[in-house]
Amino acid sequence: MLKKNGEELLRKFSETAYPYEIKKINDRIYHVVGLGHSNSIAIEGNTSWILVDTLDSDQRALRMKAELIKIADKPVKTIIFTHSHYDHHGGSGAFKDTVEEIIAFKPKKTPLKYYNLLDDVLQKRTFRQFGYALSNEECITQGIGIREGRAVNDGTGVCLEANVLYDQDIVEREIDGVKLQFVSAVGETDDQLFVWLPEDKVLCCGDNYYGCFPNLYAIRGSQYRDIAAWVDSLNLILSYPAEAVLPGHTKAIIGYDQVQEVLGNFKDAIEFILLETLKCMNKGMSESETVSAVVLPQIWADLPYLGEFYGTVEWSVRSVYHGYFGWFDGNPTHLAQLSDETFDTKLFSMIGEEKMESEIRTALNEENYQMAVQLCDILLNAKVDIQKYKKLKAEGLIGLSKQVTSANARHYYICSAKELME
Repeated sequence: MLKKNGEELLRKFSETAYPYEIKKINDRIYHVVGLGHSNSIAIEGNTSWILVDTLDSDQRALRMKAELIKIADKPVKTIIFTHSHYDHHGGSGAFKDTVEEIIAFKPKKTPLKYYNLLDDVLQKRTFRQFGYALSNEECITQGIGIREGRAVNDGTGVCLEANVLYDQDIVEREIDGVKLQFVSAVGETDDQLFVWLPEDKVLCCGDNYYGCFPNLYAIRGSQYRDIAAWVDSLNLILSYPAEAVLPGHTKAIIGYDQVQEVLGNFKDAIEFILLETLKCMNKGMSESETVSAVVLPQIWADLPYLGEFYGTVEWSVRSVYHGYFGWFDGNPTHLAQLSDETFDTKLFSMIGEEKMESEIRTALNEENYQMAVQLCDILLNAKVDIQKYKKLKAEGLIGLSKQVTSANARHYYICSAKELME
């Protein structure tokens, strides 16, 4: 995740991963990439268009609508949401005058009650993760697509509600002459589905695959994403004889052999992280020991579609650790820990400010930014010259933002640095 040229690698990835194109898959299916943060799939029926997801803003969806009319002057009457994330249905309002049916799946498990009581902090963390307040140069990319419309004044999210909600595992339909199968596929979300078009051998996979390491955990904060279920969903997708897989972000995978290779590697890499983490946990290893031990082998890490430009291996390991064990790592020292303020104040009294400031400045000069920010936290918790160490911590966070490959982490570092300087 942290590399000397992390910023450069992220920039190069963003230049090639989601080029603007309305890619013709066959005579009736089009994959719309790079027009919004997410993709949309347009399927031409006998008298209407069927959309799988609708981009992230109304203005972008209107542009897509204009392009589809050039191909076939037909209204959008059916919308299928692959899952509930805003960036996939924020453009649905652009079709409110013609759409008749909006299809989605119910979540497989009920979200935790009272999650709404976290709205304020989750909104703040979401803004940091996606860099909504950053300039284009500061942001570079949102990782798996161009910046959302709401971040660059390119429309707003006008989201229509689904009026057909299924709770089955598989639903078969024929809509306007097109045969479709909707299949439950828990992964990034519990309401995720994929769309299989048997006559075309095309599969629309939503966000259970996109062309970089996935968000097995979202740093904005979310309930545990069941990685074992995600692997099962990928195995299910691989069981279909798809000759094209159209993801909700990044470019399509074309050709049966390519689909099997890419999705197979993607699934194997995720499963490796899960199982290796569990093995380390079973040995009694701490969270930090497990994070150090679980490394993605080069056979997967070097693949262009498994770069850590969105999610990261480390976050995934930590998520599994907490998802299976909860907060306690087995070390009795941690059963009744002192507060950070109490412990760090004592630590500071033993070391002294002069020595600690010297170590922080040395770490910054040597580009050991992680060490610098962690040392700053000790002084900030101990309430020592807060403005000075806020400034030094901000410097360290900006340094980390230039080393990190993950767009989400980059945004979080920069936004947090700006907040420290306010």
